[in-house]
Amino acid sequence: MIFSGLRAFLMPPAGSGTEMTETAQHSEGPETPTSWELRNAFYAAGLAAVIVAGIYFGEPILMPAALAILLAFALAPLVARLRALHLGRIPSVIVTVLLAFVVIGALGTYILTEFAQLAGAMPRYERNIEHKINTLRDAAQSNGWLAGAQATLQRLDNDLSAPAKPGPGVLPKGAAQQPVMVEVQAQQDTPFQVVKDIVGPLLEPLANAGIVIVFVIFILLQKEDLRDRFIHLAGSRDLRRATVAIDDGASRLSRYLLLQTAINACFGTLIGGGLWLIGIPNAGLWGLIGMMFRFVPYVGVPVAAVIPVAIAFAIDPNWARVLYTAALYFGIEFTLGQAVEPFVYGRSIGLSATAIIVAATFWTWVWGPVGLLLSTPLTMCLVVLGRHVDQLKFLDVLLGDRPPLAPEEGLYLRMLEGDPDEAAHQAEGFLQHNSLSAYFDEVVVKALTMAQADARHGTLDRDRRHAIHTAIEGLLQNLADHTDGAERYDSFDAAENPASPSAKSEGWSDDAVFCVAGPGPLDDIAGLLLVDLLGKRGIGAHVVPHTEILPANIERLKKDGVKLIAVCYLEPANFTNARYLVRRLNRQFPQTRTMLNFWGIGTDDSRYLDAIEATGCELIATSVRESLERILYIAKNPDGGNTGTAAAIAHEIGVVRHAPAHT
Repeated sequence: MIFSGLRAFLMPPAGSGTEMTETAQHSEGPETPTSWELRNAFYAAGLAAVIVAGIYFGEPILMPAALAILLAFALAPLVARLRALHLGRIPSVIVTVLLAFVVIGALGTYILTEFAQLAGAMPRYERNIEHKINTLRDAAQSNGWLAGAQATLQRLDNDLSAPAKPGPGVLPKGAAQQPVMVEVQAQQDTPFQVVKDIVGPLLEPLANAGIVIVFVIFILLQKEDLRDRFIHLAGSRDLRRATVAIDDGASRLSRYLLLQTAINACFGTLIGGGLWLIGIPNAGLWGLIGMMFRFVPYVGVPVAAVIPVAIAFAIDPNWARVLYTAALYFGIEFTLGQAVEPFVYGRSIGLSATAIIVAATFWTWVWGPVGLLLSTPLTMCLVVLGRHVDQLKFLDVLLGDRPPLAPEEGLYLRMLEGDPDEAAHQAEGFLQHNSLSAYFDEVVVKALTMAQADARHGTLDRDRRHAIHTAIEGLLQNLADHTDGAERYDSFDAAENPASPSAKSEGWSDDAVFCVAGPGPLDDIAGLLLVDLLGKRGIGAHVVPHTEILPANIERLKKDGVKLIAVCYLEPANFTNARYLVRRLNRQFPQTRTMLNFWGIGTDDSRYLDAIEATGCELIATSVRESLERILYIAKNPDGGNTGTAAAIAHEIGVVRHAPAHT
């Protein structure tokens, strides 16, 4: 029968580890911090402080290593391509590194040449610069409040810089002695001192560049070996998870570098072409600099725009080119940042907008400008670790772009706040790709199950339950325009076909279905979901509170016109008394079918199978959608295929998702 299929659906396979012990069942409830938990939190804070200090003071080694890893990821595809051509590992790495040096050298030579030409042409624009400065000065003097502010500041400066007057009886300073002549002679620098002054500032960048080059070559040569060693250290007990984590991080980082380079190249091309049209000299140089500086988050584009705007200020007697140049930079940046990048990246980066800002601030603090350049890739790697390492999951929560709460948790929070409008706003996104019944099953029922569990534990008082009831009613009203397009029985929709005699002639339009609430405090709210879906199909239904089907009150229920009774349960703990409820309903409504809806049942609730089987009820549904499909079928086929069994109904409507539909 149907219960054997339900048992197969609920019973976990042997050795799956899903059995619940009695201790675990009774351990639920609010937890209080213990000394052990506080000690662990203290240790975690200390470990975090040590890691941050290590990053800060280990800058001379860690920063070149991080930069080398980033460059190695950028050059790895070329190495792989050369190795695919049977060039060999070492020759492929050497050719790739030499090619990178050639490109960097060519770009550097081009930039220096263009800057030299620009420096030679700047004296020609001296008159324009003087003219604009004089114009600004005249405008400031002609403006009343600017002139007044300038005069006030000048007086304050004179008062602060004036020498203090000597007091009474005090001789002026210098009266007691004559000034001493001091002759300053320029020190003659030795050749060694000249070389030191020139080469000294370059030694640290050259040393860092050398370390980066060595690291890049080493990483490219030993990439597979380093990967295997890291997997062994990080995941020797779970090689699959460690491999997935590394592959995920590598693919995200490579995709980010490729897409960022392509977008920045488009940015540089547009900037160069726009500056050429505006008439800014050396437009190709500024396009190249704009492409390079855009790798630096937030400040890269403004810094790249400073010199072109200054040149526009110098070469144009008017202000048009200055405004055009500034508008060009920030217009293109706004378009790429707000329209192109979100579409191109999608969720490949995996970082939230807040995380990018915080990461930029942190890495700039610890490593300076290079840290700002590396902030996004480094933070991306941390998020990948958080997604695959349980102990670091907080990194994914804090920095990742995944929603901080599951949809059902977000809805539960909105229900507690009594905010059906925000709940409907979140539901709109889900309903763009799913049906209304799927939203009820995957979000609303789960949220109500969480709320009922809290009510059973005593953490949800009557006022909060009333707020949840009101919020669900408001949510259903806000979603009243959404029709559920997942069912097969569109012809039964009375709204689409008012002339159809099916609903009226068979009497399904006037309270034909009783949605009886189970004994749980929120089972009546769950019944509203089925009432809403049935109403959209032209079937009349209403919720019957559990108090009205108690032995003392069930005789008062009307019997006329009732076609089906659907008992709605949210919490498996209430299934044990379902058999008594079914018996009372069968005695009171002997000619009416009864259907049990166990919407809150899960794969770990196999201990309730005996209680469900003891009800003897043939019609069982484990989801709101399945309940709707069963009722729609019965409404169109009152005889139920001459059998009336759940197996026959499941066979007719093709419900194969849930085991209870099979015998």
